Amino acid sequence: MAITMTDAAASRVKSYLDNRGKGIGLRLGVRTSGCSGMAYVLEFVDELQDGDEIFEKSGVKVIIDPKSMVYLDGTELDFAKEGLNEGFKFNNPNVSSECGCGESFNV
Repeated sequence: MAITMTDAAASRVKSYLDNRGKGIGLRLGVRTSGCSGMAYVLEFVDELQDGDEIFEKSGVKVIIDPKSMVYLDGTELDFAKEGLNEGFKFNNPNVSSECGCGESFNV
């Protein structure tokens, strides 16, 4: 089981953590939401929880809880700028469908 991160995503997460002034990494998880069933959740991590898995690139840690790992295994976290929009992108091989607005997915 693995999560990967592009250089662009690692750089952005590092920038956010540096600006925040604390934190050991970024938690990537999923929650039930939206019209397709699941939505991604990103939040800063100050303390690890039992069972957390840690994936690191360029000194930046992405932390995944065991329940989310089932849905996120093989996912690549990317950061992209498209015109005036910028944000994290999730290249998740487990996704079978996404809603039209792009806010949720189904596995």
